[in-house]
Amino acid sequence: MKTYLSKMRAERTRAPSPDWQDALWSWFGAFLGMGAICWLNAHWLSHHLLIVASFGATSVLLYAAPESPFAQPRNVLFGSMLSALVGVACFKLLGSTALAVTLAVSLSVLAMQLTHTVHPPGAAAALGAVIGGETIATLGWWYPLMPIGIGCGVMLVVAILVNNLARHRRYPSYW
Repeated sequence: MKTYLSKMRAERTRAPSPDWQDALWSWFGAFLGMGAICWLNAHWLSHHLLIVASFGATSVLLYAAPESPFAQPRNVLFGSMLSALVGVACFKLLGSTALAVTLAVSLSVLAMQLTHTVHPPGAAAALGAVIGGETIATLGWWYPLMPIGIGCGVMLVVAILVNNLARHRRYPSYW
């Protein structure tokens, strides 16, 4: 028991000073990525939903932690779309219930792990399919493609372009 509890103690280290240059690159990428999705939503797909909450977390990974395995293109695109598909299936079978929420999130985690496409915002996409309300429910089986697939695709293009502008960044690490 003592060993178990000792694992929970944090090591006393000082947090590194922020790297302002890197932070500005992250801001620039997030601004352009979300800006592109918002522009598309307003000018091209105004009658469809293209903005979902999971894109905020995807932005953090793509632009502030591009070296993370969770931020690699395969994980971002397929992890999100697969999770959204799981979420839609749970909603179709069980409606907007606590069991549907529980299964959507847990099954999306399982599916992402088994396919080596873990992307934490993917679980939020699954959750959104169940609790997203009438707008998302109306999309039905299209939800994994639009907004999830198209939105992730747009953010990935921006991430590839912006992250490689910075000398100290290289994106993606792998496909």
